Amino acid sequence: MRRRVLVLVTATTTLVLIAFLVPLALLVRTVATDRAVATATAQAQSLSPLVATADREALALAVGQVDATTPADVTLFLPDGTVLGAPAARTPLVQLGSRGVSASGEVPGGREIVVAVRDATGAGGAVRAFVPDAELTRGVDRSWLLLAGLGITLLAVGLVLADRLARRLVRATTDLALVSDRLARGDLDARADAAAPAELGVVARALNGLAGRIADLLREERETVADLAHRVRTPLTSLRLEVESLPPADAARIGAGVDAVQRAVTAAIEQARRRGADPAACDASAVVAERVAFWAVLAEDTDRELAVELAPGPLPAALPRSDLEAVVDALLGNVFAHTPDGTSLAVRLDAEPAGATLTVADTGPGIPADAPALDRGVSGAGSTGLGLDIARRAAERSGGGLRLDSPGRGLRVVVTLGAPGRS
Repeated sequence: MRRRVLVLVTATTTLVLIAFLVPLALLVRTVATDRAVATATAQAQSLSPLVATADREALALAVGQVDATTPADVTLFLPDGTVLGAPAARTPLVQLGSRGVSASGEVPGGREIVVAVRDATGAGGAVRAFVPDAELTRGVDRSWLLLAGLGITLLAVGLVLADRLARRLVRATTDLALVSDRLARGDLDARADAAAPAELGVVARALNGLAGRIADLLREERETVADLAHRVRTPLTSLRLEVESLPPADAARIGAGVDAVQRAVTAAIEQARRRGADPAACDASAVVAERVAFWAVLAEDTDRELAVELAPGPLPAALPRSDLEAVVDALLGNVFAHTPDGTSLAVRLDAEPAGATLTVADTGPGIPADAPALDRGVSGAGSTGLGLDIARRAAERSGGGLRLDSPGRGLRVVVTLGAPGRS
């Protein structure tokens, strides 16, 4: 942008200077020529009265004095053929002047000016003044150099002013881009400079207003989610009290489920109150192993064959522990909710250079090709439709993603998790 502004100012200023300086330069040359011709003509005309009144000796002295004091070569052609002053040939203009016609014209090397004169007897003669080219253009070169210097100076001043303006515009534009990028990364405290020039200031104020509105909406959303999650704690407490009255085996199993729900509620409150900080890291191998062990009890009760293949840890993933637990629970919960009892499933965790890959596969009916499996809040199986979307969003926050494969029979969900520092 800065370069384009400078190019535009350079082109515009150059055109203006050319339109102004070229005619002025031509005018300077014309004025210099007219001045030299006018001076020579006046000197030649000053001899006209002397031709009719002065004697030959006085006339010769007068012509010599005029020739010596003027840059032009002055010559007097008398009617009797005598030539006084600077030596010169009888040119056609001189012959025309002897017949009583004054004239001037361009000749090789300069300009010839002829003034017709008459002596005391009325016979015609002529005064010739020859102005050389050097005299016709005296001072023109220096004037042109001054004009060129003036043009360069004006152009330089214009470029300096344009550069300062362009720097300010570029700085304001860059500031807007940086603030937009910070807002996109979750830094809702970022604000643009509202004092930016012209329309950029309007955009900066609008961006600041948008950032403030987004912050207000997110704050309201966080508080709403936190309040809802906090309200769930009351029925959970009642449920825990009821669990204590059950037989020990059932109490332990159901109590573990209540604890899991309690952890999910606590994680929801913490996540709702978080302010766009960088995601924490966890050991994916340990988290997946723990959650698979939890679901293995239910798999045994429903006659499901569970195959587990986990890469040895530690295997860092750019997700908080609670988020990764939610991913595993969502994927395994979908298998138990949408496949019949006895359906086998497999969980595999592989280490990758950029993080880890979690694969959950089952031999159930799979997902139809036209099913909106990844549309948030939409499900073709009567559920809330949030499970796979929760897993997808968590994976994307880590720098990874989620992919569904339905190889004719069953479903394979592949979740890639980014490593800390790469998300």
